[in-house]
Amino acid sequence: MKTRNEICGYPVITARCGKIDPDSIEDYIAAGGYKALEKALNMTSQEVVDEVKASNLRGRGGAGFPTGVKMETILKTDVFPKYLVCNADEGEPGNFKDKYLMENDPHQLIEGMIITAYSMGIEKGYIYIRGEYNKPIIIMSRAIEAAREKGFLGKRILGSDFSFDIEIRSGAGAYICGEEFALIESIEGKAGRPRSKPPYPTVSGIYNKPTLINNVETFSNLPFIIQEGAEKFISIGTPSSSGTKLVSLSGNVNNRGVYEIPFGVTIRDIIYKLGGGIPENRKIRMVQLGGASGPCIPEEMLDIKLDYKEMENKGLTMGAGAVIVIDERYNVLEIVRLIMRFFRHESCGKCTPCREGNRQILRILYRFVSGNASNNDLALLESICNVMCQTSFCGLGQTAPTAVLTTMKYFRDDYLSGMRNLSTNSNIV
Repeated sequence: MKTRNEICGYPVITARCGKIDPDSIEDYIAAGGYKALEKALNMTSQEVVDEVKASNLRGRGGAGFPTGVKMETILKTDVFPKYLVCNADEGEPGNFKDKYLMENDPHQLIEGMIITAYSMGIEKGYIYIRGEYNKPIIIMSRAIEAAREKGFLGKRILGSDFSFDIEIRSGAGAYICGEEFALIESIEGKAGRPRSKPPYPTVSGIYNKPTLINNVETFSNLPFIIQEGAEKFISIGTPSSSGTKLVSLSGNVNNRGVYEIPFGVTIRDIIYKLGGGIPENRKIRMVQLGGASGPCIPEEMLDIKLDYKEMENKGLTMGAGAVIVIDERYNVLEIVRLIMRFFRHESCGKCTPCREGNRQILRILYRFVSGNASNNDLALLESICNVMCQTSFCGLGQTAPTAVLTTMKYFRDDYLSGMRNLSTNSNIV
């Protein structure tokens, strides 16, 4: 049996967490901080982008788009000014790893953003931190000021011709502001609502200028990749998923928290060997991956590895890395109903499929929970979920019914038990 240290392996972005004072830039520098920036400033923009592309780093916010490809798109455009945005909204329930990084190693994020900005000729960056994250806002504000005083931010960074600065913006905690265009609208001072795509932010983002958006975890990988090299980065993880992933483990487990693991570890090992298993040795009812908008899987699927390709082959996504464990004491339908109540509240209302779909799904789920659903309700529920996935304006509406669809697939008996006159419907599968 592998030990906890063997599972976690070599830390890439949490190596300094808990070992340095996040309010001390001197601690960060003494631990090797800002060395990657010095190295990057002696490279060409294309060399930095090529190193990131060679690392096979994929965005850690959920979509998993290749980071180097996005950087090269911005690099090659000759439209100015360009903008850089760190999405630190982290509004997906069950995720708290970006908060952990900002509270424990804020300069790593700043250094990653500076390196990224340098490679694309960007002079202005924003960190969009969710309104409820008071402590990270304070820590990041202090860190930015300390970086300015040391010459890592501002005019002619470290004596080079490169200038870049960062401003913190905060929303009011709306879930929709985790969506990239809603976030952009909020930064521009407008109500947080999505825009139509295309064009994508890399073409027309903040003030309709090219904008690169990544989350905290993605930017935090840049200093390691530049300092240690892409070859070392891809030696960690699996051939299809290089590097490490931060996992936010929560729910009915003994040891909840943030864990950095190399890609390729199974969900079962995360729960039992890192999380210490289920309190009082209860059985697992289901596990939700990624957060409230992620898939729900049964206990027998826990041997799936955290790997982009393997999960895609099974029709699953890892989202931002949340693993939410629900034990046998809880009712699947009641959990799904609570999830959909969250999405009904958080829908911005811009498009009909999301606004009305969430409401109708919730009404139908009430009938299943109370044991009064009909045969037609089962078919209608599935139909509304599919319409939302295919026609909603943004990712919120497209992914909101994921928990319903996956529980209908893996926990179908729970839905059948919520139907009246079950015996007459026993042929439904």
